[in-house]
Amino acid sequence: MDLSTIIRPEHTFIGIAVTTKWRALQVIAEKAAKAFDVDERKIITALESREGLGSTGIGNGIAVPHAVIEGMTHPRGLLVRFSRPLDFEALDDVPADIAFALLFGESNRGEYLNVLAAIARKLQSPQVVAAMRAARSAEEFYSDFLADSRP
Repeated sequence: MDLSTIIRPEHTFIGIAVTTKWRALQVIAEKAAKAFDVDERKIITALESREGLGSTGIGNGIAVPHAVIEGMTHPRGLLVRFSRPLDFEALDDVPADIAFALLFGESNRGEYLNVLAAIARKLQSPQVVAAMRAARSAEEFYSDFLADSRP
C-alpha cells in the first residue's frame, strides 16, 4: 500500500506543543479540518468518541487516533510528532510522541484496516521509528516514515 496517497508531506507536523491527549486531538482536528476541508467539530467529536471507546495509544510511544467522518470519500491522514510525549493510555504505559491520525468515510472501513496494517508494518522497524524521532524537520520526518524498512 502506498501510504503517500493517504498521508501527504503537507499534512506532516513536528513540534506540536500540547500537554494532554485531549488537547492533542483538538489540534489534530484543527489541522485536519484545514487540510481536508471538513468541519472541525465533526472531526473532534468523532475522534473524542472513538477515544472514549478505548485508547488509540498502540504502544512504543505511538498513537493512531482515527475516526469515521461523514462525507469523506477517501482515507486521509496526518503525521504528527509532539514536542513532548503525552499519556495516550497505551497498554505499555509509554507516553506517545508520534501520532498517525486517520480519518475515513463509512464506505472506507476495509481500506482503513489496510492503511492501519501498512503503518503497523512500518513501525515494526526500530530504524524507521528512531529516524522519525531524530528528524529535524517535517520533511525529514515524513521521508523517514516513507523510507523502505526492508533489510
